[in-house]
Amino acid sequence: MANNGLGLMGALKTRMHWHQARQKLLAENVSNADTPKFKPHDLRAPSPAGGAMTLAQTSPMHLGLSGQQGGFDPRDPKRFETTPSANSVNLEDEMMKVAQNQSDYQLAASLYSKSLGLMKIAIGKGR
Repeated sequence: MANNGLGLMGALKTRMHWHQARQKLLAENVSNADTPKFKPHDLRAPSPAGGAMTLAQTSPMHLGLSGQQGGFDPRDPKRFETTPSANSVNLEDEMMKVAQNQSDYQLAASLYSKSLGLMKIAIGKGR
């Protein structure tokens, strides 16, 4: 094991920082729900390897990605609801994103805490 499990800790730390930044951005979306011409923003999730992820077609029997381009993605719907002031913030969507983001952050924080506990046990300073 080259990184001695510390890669997991780094990935969890990066994920928690991303969730914190996303929560701030989602809160700004909610707070600007009545601001004329405001467009909501979101953050793209960090990739695990720090670069772009691509799928490998390991067998000619596997389906390719060519049919999926331009398809419907329920996680990223086009903003079609706008108010007369040209604001496109949908409070229900934003609040669902806030709740999911909070849940995901708590999961990452819990895994980070458990990993620290396991490391303490491994070095003999645990319970």
